Amino acid sequence: MSLKKRSLTLHGHRTSLALEPEFWAALEEIAVSRAMSLAAFIASIDDGRDPESALSSAVRVTVLEHYRSRAKSDDG
Repeated sequence: MSLKKRSLTLHGHRTSLALEPEFWAALEEIAVSRAMSLAAFIASIDDGRDPESALSSAVRVTVLEHYRSRAKSDDG
């Protein structure tokens, strides 16, 4: 599976993030559901992550947690 790299600005600094297309689609879906721009949503993930962990890992974990939480509420 190939990664798709995107450039964005987080807190005034340009950076790039490489994720699988499925994670980009999920991020966009979650951002829309929260009435946030994609950059703002990724910035919020960046703000809450452990500085020792990679942003790409934090993004993937956030997406996983979102859908796990949603699945639990659907089962509920």
